[in-house]
Amino acid sequence: MSFSYKIIVKTAYIIAGCFFVMACENDDKVLQDWTKRVVLKEEATNIESYLSQDGKLKAKLTAPLMIRVAGDTISVEFPKKLHCDFYDDSTKLETWLDSKYGIYYENLNKVYLRDSVVVITLKGDTLRSPDLWWDQTTRMFYTDKYATYHGIGKNIYGGKGLEATQDLKRIMFKESTGNMKVSQNGFPE
Repeated sequence: MSFSYKIIVKTAYIIAGCFFVMACENDDKVLQDWTKRVVLKEEATNIESYLSQDGKLKAKLTAPLMIRVAGDTISVEFPKKLHCDFYDDSTKLETWLDSKYGIYYENLNKVYLRDSVVVITLKGDTLRSPDLWWDQTTRMFYTDKYATYHGIGKNIYGGKGLEATQDLKRIMFKESTGNMKVSQNGFPE
């Protein structure tokens, strides 16, 4: 190979390399548009929604505002307030719930409630907590925050949270205090 041929080949490589370097340069805005995370948002007002399982009505939710966000986790937010009626297996109202804020995580089937959460049964038993989780699958409420339960002859204060069935027939408090009527055999009435 001659010396001039080597120079021509090297020059061709250098020129071709410059074209590749120039061709790889992209506009920053174009790159950001291609790679930016897109979050889809839907908003609705005056919501009335029904939850059924196995063809049976389980709950009815009403709220003035609902925001559904489809991001990494799909969530439905109720930022103004919400009311929910829970039904038993024979579609009779058993419990209702009020909260100033709630968010439902679709992938988890769980609802986080906060700000003046109140659950009331038909008998008048009342559960209050600053925040509460509801598991749609297990139909259980739970929290690790302070909670109170008031019923006929019962006033229980849970300092470190609770777990309760949706109908409030079974409640387990953590670090509880309070008073309760008991029968002669020592069991709660």
